[in-house]
Amino acid sequence: MQTTFAFTLPRGVHDTDGEVHRNGVMRLATALDEIEAVQDPRVQANEAYLPVLLLSRVVTQLGTLGSVTPELIAGLYVIDLTYLEDLYQRINSPEPVVVTAVCPQCTAQFQLQVAPLE
Repeated sequence: MQTTFAFTLPRGVHDTDGEVHRNGVMRLATALDEIEAVQDPRVQANEAYLPVLLLSRVVTQLGTLGSVTPELIAGLYVIDLTYLEDLYQRINSPEPVVVTAVCPQCTAQFQLQVAPLE
């Protein structure tokens, strides 16, 4: 069973030297990841902080940065945060991800199941 997944952020994180870090690794979440994140006082004060804490726990590597902290995740561009939230859902959800697609030739709409990451 695969437990870690490589990714490339759309924009990336700029460090103090101006280097851009886009490549990273996310691991599967555990029950403890979610339990401890929900119990964190920052989430109790503001539920919108939950994804920040969860992602800081499951993103194990981002470029050559030493550690992935909640502050680092909170400072991501919105497009990168959205990308990581989507990846988190795809690899941790027991339900298949289904999207609506449009045929480019006949313009018919249909449902398409997104393949799980492997």
